[in-house]
Amino acid sequence: MVDLKDLLAELADEAEQLDGLVDGLSPGDWARPTPAPGWSIGHQIAHLAWTDQVALLAATDPEVFFASVAAAPDPARLVDAGAEEFLAPPTELLPRWRAGRAALAAALAGMPAGGRLPWFGTRMSPASMATARIMETWAHGADVADALGVVRPATARLRHVAHLGFRTLGHSFAAHGRPVPAAPVRIELTAPDGGTWTYGPAGAADRVTGPALDFCLLVTQRRHRADLALAATGPVADEWLDVAQAFAGPPGPGRPPQAEGAGATGTDAGAAAGTGTAVVPA
Repeated sequence: MVDLKDLLAELADEAEQLDGLVDGLSPGDWARPTPAPGWSIGHQIAHLAWTDQVALLAATDPEVFFASVAAAPDPARLVDAGAEEFLAPPTELLPRWRAGRAALAAALAGMPAGGRLPWFGTRMSPASMATARIMETWAHGADVADALGVVRPATARLRHVAHLGFRTLGHSFAAHGRPVPAAPVRIELTAPDGGTWTYGPAGAADRVTGPALDFCLLVTQRRHRADLALAATGPVADEWLDVAQAFAGPPGPGRPPQAEGAGATGTDAGAAAGTGTAVVPA
């Protein structure tokens, strides 16, 4: 069982890594476009700040959380509208993001054992929410890094993203209107330290193998499968790599393959992508 205190520490580390990329950028750099259509670096940080605030509300005042969701004029634009609402000059946005993520961490740490907070269409434990925030912070950080032409080092924190990618296999099919497969899938990933992360039964006929970084880029829809060193064995595994998404909600458009010759995990991102959100099944 994953310790919540450890998860929150890793969430803080993931946010600090992204914070280090944007701290000190000029206003012009904050306006740089990212691979998510219509989203600048500022939009990426504003989205994280907005989601932290919504999650904090869910953890501390569920009734107000439900009321705010019900009052949304266009639920389909909730994520985009939240990013637009929180978008501000970096001198205002960066401190707001820092304060919001600290407040959320404190609220999750203070929830009673066995407590669950409401979320979009589900309920989540504090540990599940912290894991989802790691996933989303890393994914949006990938967009920021792409916009800046920076290659971030892969860390052991990717295991949380990989875990969510595996857990959301069924949702990935359902979100695309496809039958959820009954056949299990085995995942064997090469971790950043050279070790192996495994998920699913060892005897499963359907398998996905490859670098953990590539799997995480795929399930967060930050790279097209054609640009990644992932191998699928079996029809279920092969189809899954076409629809995988570690976030809930409607399927994102994903990203087109990079230009021929681009590195599988380089910074030349495709043009289109879903923004994703931390709406992850508990």
